[in-house]
Amino acid sequence: MKITVQALIEGGKATPGAPLGPALGPLGVNIVQIIATINEKTKNFEGLKIPVKVIVDKGSKTFEVEVGTPPASALIKKELGIETGAKAKGEVVGNLTMEQVVKVAKMKGGVSLAKGMKATASEVLGTCVSMGVTCEGKSAKEVMKEVKEGKHDKLLS
Repeated sequence: MKITVQALIEGGKATPGAPLGPALGPLGVNIVQIIATINEKTKNFEGLKIPVKVIVDKGSKTFEVEVGTPPASALIKKELGIETGAKAKGEVVGNLTMEQVVKVAKMKGGVSLAKGMKATASEVLGTCVSMGVTCEGKSAKEVMKEVKEGKHDKLLS
């Protein structure tokens, strides 16, 4: 019989305390090992709340850890060190480098429906458009065209 425990954990900072410890304790699994696995899988999301699922097989005492990812907007805000996106149309709240776009795209890669890095980077840039974030000093829409034309293929391969 498998039991699933879900929690929202700060990236890289899971502890044996609440909410995981009390939920996992009665299942007889190695909580320290589970916490170490969660922290390893979420270390890139430090400072962000991450949805985590721990699936425990009660019979064999084995477990799987599934880690979700925060929305692209949260990852972009973290990269820029800002609290919110633009409040008015035309307002610019920050500027990402293409390297930062790729970093966010890689974080989203596992859950994105996009096929390939180019498409995932375009999704991230689309989020930049709605947030009032530029890329390399240009509008995110302009950079999306450049990605489509292959100008950033070397970085996106």
